[in-house]
Amino acid sequence: MTDRSGFDQFVHARGPALARTAYLLTGDHHLAEDLVQAALVQAAKHWERIETSPEAYVRRTMYHQNISWWRRRKLAETPLEQYDAPVAAADPTLRLTLEQALRRLTPRQRTVLVLRYFEDLTEVQTATALGISSGAVKSMSRDALRRLRALAPELADLVGADA
Repeated sequence: MTDRSGFDQFVHARGPALARTAYLLTGDHHLAEDLVQAALVQAAKHWERIETSPEAYVRRTMYHQNISWWRRRKLAETPLEQYDAPVAAADPTLRLTLEQALRRLTPRQRTVLVLRYFEDLTEVQTATALGISSGAVKSMSRDALRRLRALAPELADLVGADA
């Protein structure tokens, strides 16, 4: 890697944003750190050849790594009740309620919602990032939102109070 300072600057500048996205994807602070680290290792290996946006490359790597973790992880996840999450929000009640609700979703549902609504990707971009069809993105989004409404009706109350 000949451009070590460029890579270091990228990590310093975009690391916190990548960590927030990784946390939303995984729902776990430690897994999020691992996800960002794995993506940055891949980026470091290929830094000289990354011709497009380095951030897009790292994010795409995170999405793909997260998918491979779904496929390998067959054990039931046990959410931690106390954690130090890198997500910031103006309203702590809304943030905690949203985090708890996201933990109730399957990893696939959580990932689709994060990409669609936090990362603001289109259905086609989300499908491309995850390697699935746009129809699958639509149905997973619909099912995830339905499940959120059923499992966390308090979110509607909080969002309605701010609107």
